[in-house]
Amino acid sequence: MKLDDLLSKYGLGQRNFQHIVLQEADLTEINLSGANFEGSDFRQGRLGKSNFCQAILRKVDLSECILWGTDLRDADLSQSILRDADLSGAKLIDANLTDAYLGKASLCGVNLTGATLLRAILYDVDLRPTSERRTNLGQANLSYADLCYANLSAALLYQTNLSGAKLCRAKLSLEPYKSPFSTDLTEANLQGADLSYADLSNAILVNANLQGADLTGTILTDADLRGTIMPDGARHQ
Repeated sequence: MKLDDLLSKYGLGQRNFQHIVLQEADLTEINLSGANFEGSDFRQGRLGKSNFCQAILRKVDLSECILWGTDLRDADLSQSILRDADLSGAKLIDANLTDAYLGKASLCGVNLTGATLLRAILYDVDLRPTSERRTNLGQANLSYADLCYANLSAALLYQTNLSGAKLCRAKLSLEPYKSPFSTDLTEANLQGADLSYADLSNAILVNANLQGADLTGTILTDADLRGTIMPDGARHQ
């Protein structure tokens, strides 16, 4: 399908565009909210600042796409492919990213408040803040997600569910030359998480739950562990 055909049909009220191919298309600042693009191919597309609020993007290939500032609130991105995608500053509030693949994606300054990333693969992703905002993962569900080698420095992870998540060698430490904020894991659920060799220097873990977590080689220098439930079930004093 050509882009002009898509926009014309959308303007006439059509919302079903499953399995279309629009590689390298320029959809910058276009409104396609509520449309169904299940199984479509948008690889290397430019979708910056577009509106995909409540859109169905299940099993969509968005590899290497530019999605900076894109509105994806309440969108269904389950099983989607976002490899090497740039989602800097995107709005993913309450979005469904179950089983999504985001390897090496840029999520700097993204808002994932309340989003579901169950079993999502976020290997080597960049979740650091931008010059305008911190990355917000507050109350998101990242249980059993793969965040190995991810950079979460200065991210907000308040009450985030990271139970069973893989955070091996992830960076959650303070970067004083890039952001004055510590990574905030206040009341986060890290039960059974793999934090082996992760760097949590200066991280805030107040009342977090680390019961059963793997802390082999984990760096906790100057971390705030007040009230934290440690791997053995004891509360840190």
